Amino acid sequence: MAGAIFVDRDGVICENRDDYVKSWEEFRFIPGAAEALAALTTSGLRLFVVTNQSAISRGIVTRDAIDDMHARMLDVLRAAGARVEAVLVCPHSPEDSCACRKPSEGLLLDAAKQYGVELAESWMIGDAESDVVAGKRAGCETVLVLTGRGATQARSARWLDGKPDLVAHDLVDAAIWVLARVAERTRAMMEVIRP
Repeated sequence: MAGAIFVDRDGVICENRDDYVKSWEEFRFIPGAAEALAALTTSGLRLFVVTNQSAISRGIVTRDAIDDMHARMLDVLRAAGARVEAVLVCPHSPEDSCACRKPSEGLLLDAAKQYGVELAESWMIGDAESDVVAGKRAGCETVLVLTGRGATQARSARWLDGKPDLVAHDLVDAAIWVLARVAERTRAMMEVIRP
């Protein structure tokens, strides 16, 4: 099993909206996000998008509309050179008390089982304390980006489950750090193999 990079959607890949991103017409990539995901693709680690979408449970948008938006997002990312293996969605509201909504680690645990991901060799990148908590609970290294809600979260979060391993300006900065960490791990493994 190999590690993976889990990336939150709203506030990391696309701009947040107070009224939810409900359609492709409302979807706006954050500058540099597609290129950062393309760079992360070169790491050899698998990429997954993990996103809470309570607008589905609240009846604001249909699951089909969200799936259509994600298919279009993946088309753009593929054209940019990024290979995202799957978009993992929690459709529940906080009141549903499900096991998959971040800060619960359910989406990451499901990915580990379904896709054979080694969570201890993985990263979670997000713009909220809930992303960091989900990653920490799953055993991943974590990155908080300051785009989206990240700057506000960095100032106001209580970090009861531990602070992020890195605070990055945006997904581009996060990608640079993750790629450096992958290179460090590879060098360490090579030193064990060839002392």
